[in-house]
Amino acid sequence: MNKVLLIDDDVELVGMFQEYLEQEGFDVSTAHDGETGAASALTGLYAIAILDVMMPRMNGLETLRRIRAVSRMPILMLTARGDDTDRIVGLELGADDYVTKPCTPRELTARIRAILRRTQAVADSGSGPLVVGQLSMWPEQRRAAWAGVPLDLTSTEFNLLEVLARNAGKPVSKNILSEQGLGRPMARFDRNIDVHMSSLRHKLGTISDGRSCLQTVYRLGYQLIRE
Repeated sequence: MNKVLLIDDDVELVGMFQEYLEQEGFDVSTAHDGETGAASALTGLYAIAILDVMMPRMNGLETLRRIRAVSRMPILMLTARGDDTDRIVGLELGADDYVTKPCTPRELTARIRAILRRTQAVADSGSGPLVVGQLSMWPEQRRAAWAGVPLDLTSTEFNLLEVLARNAGKPVSKNILSEQGLGRPMARFDRNIDVHMSSLRHKLGTISDGRSCLQTVYRLGYQLIRE
């Protein structure tokens, strides 16, 4: 799928992004308010939604909340430069990543491609699950379960958990998690990984001694405990 949904009330900016993305081979639709954008996103027609925080009728965070109540589609947030609160809240609500405005069409396109590369795996029915203790993952099907119970993960959470599972028992740095899980280098002062790890801790189970299976390793990164 290469269908992109742009949700932003800045008509001129959306037009510029749309023109560039279409030249890059994407099929782009637009919406200029949160209610219309959420309804369009929930049709299931799109590979990814680009969602601005500041919009009329329903702001971007409420739009994100409405989409996430039903859909796990990848969502890239557009946030104002320096507005850390909106970024963190957006990630906690299930956004996959964010881009700060103003941004160039080229930067936005690169970020979209990075997310889609990680989410559009080619199905391989002959491939077995990735198993670490009570965690089972089927990367080609984008499915995961803990002790047989399906996990409700965003696309980025799945990507990051897969990286940790493939390196179970040893620390993985935030830089590697960002490069392999988000498809981009980690920026300075970027808290994206930490927020996603916090969300994963709440969704994953514990090991036999009651600790979370996902541990912070001081000055090294994060580690999925193999048990």
